[in-house]
Amino acid sequence: MPLSSIYRSSGDGFRPWRISHAAVAGAAVGMLAALFKKLAPLGAGGGLADRPAGLAEIAVVALAFALLCAGAAVLRNFLARRLVWHEGQ
Repeated sequence: MPLSSIYRSSGDGFRPWRISHAAVAGAAVGMLAALFKKLAPLGAGGGLADRPAGLAEIAVVALAFALLCAGAAVLRNFLARRLVWHEGQ
């Protein structure tokens, strides 16, 4: 499902982005990015020897991406309300 635009199209009202949905999607992207980074050197002989540290790193990256995407959704909703639809007046 595509994300709704900031601009109104064909009479649609303001539809805010769901912050929880953005956070979950960000966490998933962060986890995939961290897993890709951790699993890439498997062929080089390193492997996952420091597994607990690796899991903590994956969790931190997932949390960071979740916060980043949630913040982007909050900012988008704020800008859409204030600048495009002027609901704050």
